[in-house]
Amino acid sequence: MARCKLIERETKETNISVQLDLDGRGQSSVDTGIGFFDHMLEGFAKHGFFDLKIAAKGDINVDCHHTVEDTGIVLGIAIREALGDKAGIKRYGSFILPMDDALVLCAIDLCGRPYFNFDADFDTERIGYLETQTIREFFYAISYSAGMNLHIKVMSGINDHHKCEAMFKAFGKALDIATSMEPRQSGIPSTKGIL
Repeated sequence: MARCKLIERETKETNISVQLDLDGRGQSSVDTGIGFFDHMLEGFAKHGFFDLKIAAKGDINVDCHHTVEDTGIVLGIAIREALGDKAGIKRYGSFILPMDDALVLCAIDLCGRPYFNFDADFDTERIGYLETQTIREFFYAISYSAGMNLHIKVMSGINDHHKCEAMFKAFGKALDIATSMEPRQSGIPSTKGIL
């Protein structure tokens, strides 16, 4: 069964289309109008082995907040809907990813209940044209729209570029593990019988 989803969302601030294949090869085509954000999403797809197409138009003449947050909302919905009833998945995934000076932990539970913990600080106001304050908003939006328990912790790091890139790659790796199929599990991975 294909675990793919196309989600489109239009507001007065943004117009976003996300196409996601959870069982892809890491191929991506991303255009949000924010170069560094595109680079991060491409890294997420590449290292999570997700096929991802994102086209986003937003009011970046104001700032990048709406575009980044709304992309997180739409990507989170695509993840949730591509998973269906979650039968047979591993459900949990975690990864500690090193990138030069940065070391980032990401842990996920695809439990259907949103919870978000973000333990990270940035020293710069922006990386390229991506405002560092929006990075937390992006992952928060994914957590809540996907119904995902998501923890991201920067364990060490000096360079903001490296810390951010390690976050996106660790998220991709952890999500790949959590969404992968467990051959020993045929039903819903919960004693409740539902996620």
